[in-house]
Amino acid sequence: MSTTSLPDTAAATSPQQPAARRGFGNLRSMVISMVVIMAAVLAWVAMVPRVREISQPAVDVTSVARQVRQETGWAISQPRLPAGWKATNVRFDSADGVSTWHAGYVSPDGHYLSIDQTGVAGAGDNWISARTSKGQAEGTLSAAGRTWHKLSSREIIQRSLVSKGSDAADLTTVLSGTAPYTQLAQFAEALKPVPAS
Repeated sequence: MSTTSLPDTAAATSPQQPAARRGFGNLRSMVISMVVIMAAVLAWVAMVPRVREISQPAVDVTSVARQVRQETGWAISQPRLPAGWKATNVRFDSADGVSTWHAGYVSPDGHYLSIDQTGVAGAGDNWISARTSKGQAEGTLSAAGRTWHKLSSREIIQRSLVSKGSDAADLTTVLSGTAPYTQLAQFAEALKPVPAS
């Protein structure tokens, strides 16, 4: 019996492809995966609530003003403002040994304005400089029957009106804010004395 053996050429011509390894796909699969992941992330971001505006409750300036008036005897002022204005802060404190009455407001157009008052004895140049952010003189204007010195800070956007008391019983008043001088003058016109009781 004779057998002829033929060389195994079929096996040599078609090598077996290695089994596909898991985790290695083609470019198309990767793009589809990225689109699915991005869609999930965007859906999650769209569902998260966002704060559009931080609002704080209005501050009761009148009750603090009356208390300061009763405790100090100072003839402090408080603005009587039209609707749309919002009181944001009020305090009576002693910094560097100088007692100061302060109230801050936000106007309907978003400008911040404040009033600071102290006795004439405490209203030195350092106190005024601190309240006006080192404001530089820019002239004067008349409002509410008083002459106010206009000061503008070079460090920040702040304009101030300063009215110095003339005798020991008077108060020095600083009106400051981001508003133009015309609005500060209107703020000064709105100042009314806080009643003693």
